[in-house]
Amino acid sequence: MVSNTHPIKTEDLEKLLKAAAEAGKKSYSPYSNFRVGAAALSENDEIFSGCNIENRSYPAGICAEITAVSKLISSGAKEIKAIAVIGLDSEDFLPPCGVCRQFITEFGNNFPILMANKAGNYKVVSSTDLLPSDSLHDLKKI
Repeated sequence: MVSNTHPIKTEDLEKLLKAAAEAGKKSYSPYSNFRVGAAALSENDEIFSGCNIENRSYPAGICAEITAVSKLISSGAKEIKAIAVIGLDSEDFLPPCGVCRQFITEFGNNFPILMANKAGNYKVVSSTDLLPSDSLHDLKKI
């Protein structure tokens, strides 16, 4: 664990990590053999989880983060309060890919991202650290 400097309680981040890990176990990844789980916390404190889903037209598939956030938005929630991403087959902390960074910041600004590895160790960073100068939010400041 790395220190949490965001207003989200550490125990809530750990609930997100647990939900992400459970979702990752459902991963459909026969081509990469790399299981990823994600869990997003809505502004209403609801947790929405998802896994990566590959397709035989690899690399066409869907990332775990996009699955979780799509569930959050399609449920009627409007904003991400925090998100956790875990690589069940990764020694390293797993950050969202570039596409996911843009996708998730569409639905929130400056929220904590918990990045975890297969041992369940994690690091918390801000969404603005992973996608600095995010044009969507920067334009709102002008």
